[in-house]
Amino acid sequence: MQKTTLLDSRQLADYVAGVFRDHMPFNHLLGLQISQFDGEGVEVRLPWHDGLMGNPIQKILHGGVTAAVLDTVGGLMAILHVVRDMEDLTLEQFQQRLARIGTIDMRVDYLRPGKGEEFIATASVIRKGSRVAVCRMELHNEHGEHIAFGTGTYMVG
Repeated sequence: MQKTTLLDSRQLADYVAGVFRDHMPFNHLLGLQISQFDGEGVEVRLPWHDGLMGNPIQKILHGGVTAAVLDTVGGLMAILHVVRDMEDLTLEQFQQRLARIGTIDMRVDYLRPGKGEEFIATASVIRKGSRVAVCRMELHNEHGEHIAFGTGTYMVG
């Protein structure tokens, strides 16, 4: 008989970070790096490379990349809050729950052109219920200049 291993919230968070880091080709394409994913919050970093360029004359970040980074950090934040509420699940149970989490809606406000050598995205939860979480996300460059912010609604139940 196979023994079922129960995972705690830290193990579940590590699993999620690994999925985003190792098993999502789009995140690899962009070059996203999860620099923080713990009880303190979520931070995603994006080093500049020319494949991210939306305007070749000004060499600025493509608006779609900005939106994708904000959606990623918001989704990770929503998942982190789901994980905080979970204890003693098997990996299979958690994977079933994770498969139902997704973006419902997102709004992005572009504040200034995305110039920089590195972009840092952070998120916070505005409200989390049993089925939906609403997050606020911000994107800054390495100098702390605010590039964009977003509000995302995520299905978590």
